[in-house]
Amino acid sequence: MPEARSVRPTSGRPASGGDGRLLFLTRAARMCSYGFLSVVLVLYLAGLGFSEGRIGLLLTLTLAGDTLISLWITVHADRWGRRKMLVAGAGLMLLAAIPFALSGNFLVLLLAATLGVISPSGNEVGPFLAIEQAALSQVLPEERRTGVFAWYQLAGSFATALGALGGGWAAQALQGAGHSPVASYRALVFAYAAVGLLLAGLFTRLSPAVEAPPTAAHANRFGLHASKGVVLRLSALFSLDAFAGGFVIQSIMAYWFHVKFGVAPGALGSIFFAANLLAGLSSLYAVKLADKIGLIRTMVFTHIPSNVLLILVPLMPTLPLAVAMLLLRFSISQMDVPTRQAYTMAVVAPDERSAAAGVTGIARTTGAAISPSLAGPLLAVPALAGLPFLLAGGLKILYDLLLYRSFKASDIGGSGQR
Repeated sequence: MPEARSVRPTSGRPASGGDGRLLFLTRAARMCSYGFLSVVLVLYLAGLGFSEGRIGLLLTLTLAGDTLISLWITVHADRWGRRKMLVAGAGLMLLAAIPFALSGNFLVLLLAATLGVISPSGNEVGPFLAIEQAALSQVLPEERRTGVFAWYQLAGSFATALGALGGGWAAQALQGAGHSPVASYRALVFAYAAVGLLLAGLFTRLSPAVEAPPTAAHANRFGLHASKGVVLRLSALFSLDAFAGGFVIQSIMAYWFHVKFGVAPGALGSIFFAANLLAGLSSLYAVKLADKIGLIRTMVFTHIPSNVLLILVPLMPTLPLAVAMLLLRFSISQMDVPTRQAYTMAVVAPDERSAAAGVTGIARTTGAAISPSLAGPLLAVPALAGLPFLLAGGLKILYDLLLYRSFKASDIGGSGQR
């Protein structure tokens, strides 16, 4: 494992300079679109007449397609140009959204979802996160990295929350104005396409400072050289975590609340607005905690109780109790995200950062791509509809224990010492 450079988690403010502000803006715009689409996506597909099994398959292939395309883009980004690859990713959002908005044919949607970029989870998909992390690391001093990543996560979570709130109530308002449910959901798919167009324009405004420095090191086919061992170990663990999370992606949870308790789209938007707001705030708490106990310990010691709360959600007999468990879970659920990102950036060389973030991110997307196809049939059986929550929570706790055992000896704390 390569020697980790000194990293001091701080509670610093977002990155200064035009590139930093622009990357925060693109993150917010993208996550807002992911938020409003995730609340209505499964409802839209169900409204088109697809069964739960077909919907689960479509979600799986959506994430699988994102994985393959994103892997190719991110491993080439440091050598071919980060700005160019970000613009290409925005184009893939359009490639997915337009067919989704215009067609109700399952095969057309399957092709669009596989080749394009669309988020059924409300979380990051596509090549954006990996390349933006690498670009931020390029324009930031090392001692500010964890703090800025926390603010970056907060910006994304707030944007997702606002998107979920706006999307849910916009769909309900359109239905109240006489539009059919499918037509109201389709309007949000068109809005998602518009965000893809906006992002393409914003990414062209990034400066050359975000590009990777030249290197003489020989990288493998994934863009890695000295750090490939630790990156592959982290990737295997992150894949398990994401596989577990794929059982309860936001669109599946929204559908579960709709079927279980009859929650309307507007109320669903409000629930996930609050959930994502709490998730964003939790990422800030992680910075000070990591400064005291280390990045790995912060990831594990906050993630386990969050997953216990996730297991409790389907066991609650009433809607208020189920929502309470969900919100409590989200209040600590994202404390592992900026710490995970900072740890990954700390243990790789600067010219490996896009590739390392890409490979670990793709591992997560790969894991998450499998489980929705397994969760879909479970949702169709009332007695098993809560099982995805139990599977997700249990597997995530297993991931936490394996991560702690594997990396506790190489933890990075506030002093940068292992």
